[in-house]
Amino acid sequence: MDPVFPRLHVITGARRPVEVVTAAVAASVRLGVPDQLAIQVRVEDDITDRSLYDLSAAILAICHPQGVLCLVNDRLHIALAVGADGGHVGADDLPVAAARKIMGGVLGATCRDPGSARAAVADGATYLGVGPAYLTVTKPGLPAPLGPGAVGAVAAAVPRTPVIAIGGVTAGNAGELIRAGASGIAVVGAVSEAADPGEATERLLKALS
Repeated sequence: MDPVFPRLHVITGARRPVEVVTAAVAASVRLGVPDQLAIQVRVEDDITDRSLYDLSAAILAICHPQGVLCLVNDRLHIALAVGADGGHVGADDLPVAAARKIMGGVLGATCRDPGSARAAVADGATYLGVGPAYLTVTKPGLPAPLGPGAVGAVAAAVPRTPVIAIGGVTAGNAGELIRAGASGIAVVGAVSEAADPGEATERLLKALS
């Protein structure tokens, strides 16, 4: 497992994404751990490529001067065009092996069980997003929550690959996911819906320290 791979991934939501990212990055700098924060740019399917490109470019300009990793979810051509550090593919996106043919650098893949995790790593994934760890309403249509035990089983199957737990994660339950074997967490609403996204980011980073 790469010891410097970011432990907190903040995924953009529909509300004020640039404001949220600005606050999250500033929080990581205040704590002296910008290398422990990654920003994943994710938008709804109806957002145009041009809008996503412009948003990704704005967020990249916030992240890179501070040494914060920036990824673009789902639309790898936008990640490549904007010069992001990598991308992430979900179950309904390109297969990992196909994504790796066009994407250098960081490539994340969504998995839920040890078998699919091993296959994704063999196909070129550099980290795995595993979830939903807990019940969440941020993204509709998700399967039943895995719980820390199942997240840990995935992590044990790929011990050299960072496993990032996602879905219903908070500062209060992040610790049990780390103890189960996850190397980090990803959040959407816990930061993007917070009254103070910077303070929320600080709490999450401290919970992971």
